[in-house]
This record gives sequence, structure tokens and C-alpha cells, in this order.
Amino acid sequence: MTRPQRFIAVALALLVLAALAADRARETDLAATPSAAAAAVRDAAEPAARLAKRVVDRTDEAGGAPAMPGSGPWAGAGDAGAGDGPRMLGLADGALPDDASVFDQSLPGVANLDAELLGAVRRAAQAAAADGEHLVVDSGWRSRDYQAHLLTEAVATYGSADEAARWVAAPDRSEHVRGHAIDLGPKSAAAWLGEHGAAYGLCRTYDNEPWHFELRPAAATSGCPAPYADPTHDPRMHQ
Repeated sequence: MTRPQRFIAVALALLVLAALAADRARETDLAATPSAAAAAVRDAAEPAARLAKRVVDRTDEAGGAPAMPGSGPWAGAGDAGAGDGPRMLGLADGALPDDASVFDQSLPGVANLDAELLGAVRRAAQAAAADGEHLVVDSGWRSRDYQAHLLTEAVATYGSADEAARWVAAPDRSEHVRGHAIDLGPKSAAAWLGEHGAAYGLCRTYDNEPWHFELRPAAATSGCPAPYADPTHDPRMHQ
């Protein structure tokens, strides 16, 4: 991971930390209880630190290119409402906490996935567990606002819309928004699924995103189709 990429990860974490601390401060009478200020910052720092670690980890897994799947309910600001500050994207938009289970129906990012895809992932997760691998959902269903935010971040990170398109689809073309794609980790568990997923109809779609899986029912009998190099080679992204 290069120094500029680590800078991006830290900068994102600091932005999230500032927003969370501000929200906590508004909810607490800091003037009456000065010690609450320190508590607010401390409580905000924990999720920010987790977010920074997730960005760094996913950058390293991608071989130095910072992939931008949604990670954690502190993913960033969405569109600002009239008279309000930036809206923090949260669980309702599909952001997920660390170690989100494929069986957790309380999380919209999991529960809003296509039922057949989710069923296949759950069956695969049970088999993976028997082999000592614990599948975690890094990102599943996403709201259009969340996807738009990730695309904006990717353009800023990569420097152009064309380069960002190799990693993040537009909301109207995203399989995550449709509930037809899921990003799974950690690295060893995703590798297990890459090897065994065809038996459950689960296939890697893109070479540059080894965590991204979609349902291909025919794969159970005929194997997975060859993945595209990246989303820009996927015909669905140009319809």
C-alpha cells in the first residue's frame, strides 16, 4: 500500500471521526458536563479507527488499488437535506458493521439481497464453516444514495470517472443496488468461496474484485463463466 493511499485512508477516517463527534456533541449537554466532551470523542474514535483499518485492509487485498466497497455504518456523508448538514449513511442504506453475518436479517444490507442469492450464500457459509472458514458480509444490498456516494469517493480517489468505473458502478447499473451482488470476506474465506462457490451457483464476476460474487445457477452443473477483467468489461455496465 502506497503512502498516498494510506493518507486517503487516514483522511477518510478523520472526516468520519469529526462528523461522529459533532453528532455526539449535539446530543450531549457538554457545557454542563465537560467530561462528556472527552467521552464523545472517545466513542466516535472507535468506529472511525475500524473504518480506517477496513480501507487499509481492502487496499492491501486489492494489490495496492483501494477498492471501495461499503464497510461499516460510518461510510460517509450522503446528500444534504435542506437546512441540514450532510446526512451520514447508515445501516438503512446498506452499510454494514464489522463481521456482519450472512444470517442477520436485522441488517438491510443483508435482508434486502435477492432471496435466491442470499439462500445460496447461506448454504455456502455453512459448508465453509465446516471447513473452518467464516464468511463475513462486507457489502450486500446498497441504497442508490450509498452507491452514488461510493462512486463520488472513487472518482476523488482515482482521479477520473473512467478509472473509478473499474471499481464502482453507477447507481442505475449497480448489481449491489439491485440486490444481486455480495462482497464477502475475509480474504481466506473469499478464496474458499472462489474455489467451491460454483457448487452453490456463486461465481466471482470480476478478476480485480475477488470478494465480489453473484448468483449464476447454471454454474452448479456447468461451472462458473470466466470473470470479466473489471466492471468496465461487463456489458451490463454499458446498457
